[in-house]
Amino acid sequence: MAQSKGPAKRTPAKRPAAAPPRAKRHWLRWLIVTVLVLAGIGFAVFAFLLARTTVPTPNDVATSEATIVYWADGTTELGRLGDSTRRSIALADVPIEVQHAVLAAEDRSFYEHGGVSPLGIGRAVLNNLTGGSTQGGSTITQQYAKNAFLSQERSWDRKVKEALLAFKLETVVSKDEILGNYLNTIYFGRGAYGIEAAAIAYFGVPASELSVEQGAVLASIIKSPSGLAPEESEAALEARWNYVLDGMVEQGWLTPKQRKNADFPKIKKLKAKDRLGGQTGFLLTMVEQQLAELGFDETEIQRGGLRITSTFDRDAQRAATAAVRKVGPTSGTDGLRIGLASVRPGTGEIVAIYGGQDFIDDQINNATRTFAQAGSTFKPFALAAATEQEVPLTTILPGDSPATVDGYTFSNYGDKSYGPVTLLQATENSINSAYVTLESDIGVQSVADAAVRAGVPAETPGMDLDALDLTFVLGTASPSGLDMANAYATFAAHGARATPSVVTKVVGPNDGLLFQLDVKTDTAFEAPVADTVTYALNRVIENGTGSTARALGRPAAGKTGTTDGNKSAWFVGYTPQLATAVLMAKEDADGIPVSLSGTGGLSTVTGGSFPAAIWTAFMSAALEGQPVEKFAPPPPGVETPLDCPASISSEGEEVPLGCPTPAVIPEFSNEASPVATLPIDPSAGPSPSATLSQAPDDSLFSPAAEPSPPPSPPIEEGRP
Repeated sequence: MAQSKGPAKRTPAKRPAAAPPRAKRHWLRWLIVTVLVLAGIGFAVFAFLLARTTVPTPNDVATSEATIVYWADGTTELGRLGDSTRRSIALADVPIEVQHAVLAAEDRSFYEHGGVSPLGIGRAVLNNLTGGSTQGGSTITQQYAKNAFLSQERSWDRKVKEALLAFKLETVVSKDEILGNYLNTIYFGRGAYGIEAAAIAYFGVPASELSVEQGAVLASIIKSPSGLAPEESEAALEARWNYVLDGMVEQGWLTPKQRKNADFPKIKKLKAKDRLGGQTGFLLTMVEQQLAELGFDETEIQRGGLRITSTFDRDAQRAATAAVRKVGPTSGTDGLRIGLASVRPGTGEIVAIYGGQDFIDDQINNATRTFAQAGSTFKPFALAAATEQEVPLTTILPGDSPATVDGYTFSNYGDKSYGPVTLLQATENSINSAYVTLESDIGVQSVADAAVRAGVPAETPGMDLDALDLTFVLGTASPSGLDMANAYATFAAHGARATPSVVTKVVGPNDGLLFQLDVKTDTAFEAPVADTVTYALNRVIENGTGSTARALGRPAAGKTGTTDGNKSAWFVGYTPQLATAVLMAKEDADGIPVSLSGTGGLSTVTGGSFPAAIWTAFMSAALEGQPVEKFAPPPPGVETPLDCPASISSEGEEVPLGCPTPAVIPEFSNEASPVATLPIDPSAGPSPSATLSQAPDDSLFSPAAEPSPPPSPPIEEGRP
């Protein structure tokens, strides 16, 4: 019997492969055709543009226009930026190691690309989009095309022209010729265009004698001639120098042994030209620095044909120089530094600067440098903070010396004790013990906050906001004269703080407006607070340590400052139209602060002496012909006179705090009463019978008459 078989397994039938949809094939075909057509059109357009691109001669660089800076009137020339010292030499005269240094710094694949480096552009775009440092991605060929033939405008149109010209150059000019022309036209700082001028400017030798180390320095500077200037940023320059040498090793242009033995070379000291003599160099340098901050590049600034209107007033600038010359000290001046800065309240326009005796001899700007402790010129910031906390000027504070507050022991100027005083009297006489007590009560952080809001930069040397102590109000920080002038201008402008500026307008070579100053202010203090500070500082001049400035003959407010060891002296003050700071400090040959003692024949130089005298002379000339403006009145109640008695019946009777000691009328006397003394009227000058004798900083200044020394070694106004 046959065995039955199970059911046969069924194999599923294979389906035929589905043909691609007709629409899909049609779309793909059109995409390919479109890409090819667009590529063809793009290539044709590029070829057309390339054919129409002409290559000018590099000698056209020499015909570029100078950048001219005008005084504030917009028509009188102050000076010019970038007098070129370009000298052309053959590439063969540039040592091959120096050529390699430039390539390592700017374009390591120069001899491999065709004028534009897609990899470099992509890397720059990626870095910029991800928030890294701004990079241009330009090859040496592109840089040469831009610097020698094109404008410096920052636009896509200019970048396209730059790329086209770079391609064209690569087709008609050899690589060596491009590199040689680049080295002859690139800007190296110090007014030097080209490697030959740069070698002389920085090392005093022709380019043919440059060492590899020196060549690496010049190659490093190309990236930012201003930002990497050795006199300003030697540490940053040396870091870039190391980067260049390391790149040369990577490219096989320098052996590891040569790299190890390389030492950073000595660079010549910068010598200014005669055209920058006096104050001109300081002013032009400030203009150049602000242009860089506004985004103008080095080539634009140096030879872009810009027309710049500055904020500097010609008459005020002359007044600054004359004031220092006429009433400044003439003896004991070795190592003396004097700075003056004047700012227009409400706009931040810097109208005058005195940076030093002569820019040619010393390029350090004493008006913008942060090196002198401010002393008691910081006390108004405590006064502003206290006023915000509704502490009135009639508040009674201890004025004894020495005094101890929160474990900190200190003394007043000359170790003078005043007894209980009002806040207004403490301001007039710059009483340390009263102000340190006030700072302890309102909080040192509030005082520092007021200083920063007024305009003192938070990064000011000596002003560590994370480690504040009670010395802060006594001016242990070292702001610049410009910082202090601007901070006091905030009070003059009723609490409105402006950003300092030296440029009001920039016009391009084709008369196009490239920059216009747009004044914007921030409310640092409410007007009643600022006006209260102004009222008290006006009393400093009318009735206190700033009495020298009364000779100005118009309403003014200000504050003196003298520091520990008499190492700096300040006077900062203002009228409604102008805020000015004057500072004096001394340094030895190593730049170490030393005492001002002996300067001008004075044993102690206080803020009320030479600084106040210079301030008064400058302000008198700078404001000549301008209307006499009064300050806004302080809030109601601030000027309320104290109820002071004209006389008392016995010596044992107490006198209200803040009042002068009146005459004593003996009991049971038939004699005529003495003439009654006048009460202190805050709107009047000093009372003739006031018992608070003034410190040495208070007397009218006279260079010929040295003030009598205090009975004990003086402890300066600004610090213990």
